[in-house]
Amino acid sequence: MNSRTVEIMVGLFVVAALAAALALALKVSNLTGLEGGSGYKVYAYFNDIGGLKVGAPVTAAGVTVGRVIAIDYDPKNYEAKVTLLIRSKYNDFPVDTSASIYTAGLLGEQYIALSPGASMQNLKNGDQIRYTQSALVLEQIIGKFLTNFASKP
Repeated sequence: MNSRTVEIMVGLFVVAALAAALALALKVSNLTGLEGGSGYKVYAYFNDIGGLKVGAPVTAAGVTVGRVIAIDYDPKNYEAKVTLLIRSKYNDFPVDTSASIYTAGLLGEQYIALSPGASMQNLKNGDQIRYTQSALVLEQIIGKFLTNFASKP
């Protein structure tokens, strides 16, 4: 092989490696979008969202059913307003569904888990999830533990 062919092969290899690294970075950062297309938006208010980020998964029974698409602060209620985009094929969540913020593993990313209620009416576009559980912040838990441990004789 002449040097020109080797240079072209190396260049193609570098381009392929960069494309693979970009695809991996998008997958890891949850920026690949909501697979499956459109869905419906629902809102949930939390006292503390911890490290929840836009793009975090929304799950039910461990299955990803949507994504967090926006996080805003509501100055009237002094809470975080989280907008969830639920895939349209999961359109049967009851209106009394609850949303909780959990952490994947001990120090992993945070996500929202939905627990369906028992109502006969379903959530629809623009509805609010009324029952929420805020994130457990590791620093607060450690602080409480240390305070209780230090106060023991």
